[in-house]
Amino acid sequence: MQRHVEYWKPYVDDGTVIVLGPVFDPAGSYGIAVIEVEDENHLNELISNDPANGLNRYEIQPMRAVSKMIG
Repeated sequence: MQRHVEYWKPYVDDGTVIVLGPVFDPAGSYGIAVIEVEDENHLNELISNDPANGLNRYEIQPMRAVSKMIG
């Protein structure tokens, strides 16, 4: 899992990953990430290169973001 975290760190640093981390659910552990990509192909490429791919199960759900309001 350390390699998994190290893999995603540059994407956190460059803003591709908005949030990434474990979820502390009493029913079982898992993680969540909010990722901004241009298209699903880019997302699939990121997932396929993740060292934890094959250990993790990925669920992809599109999200409509709400822009930050000014004023």
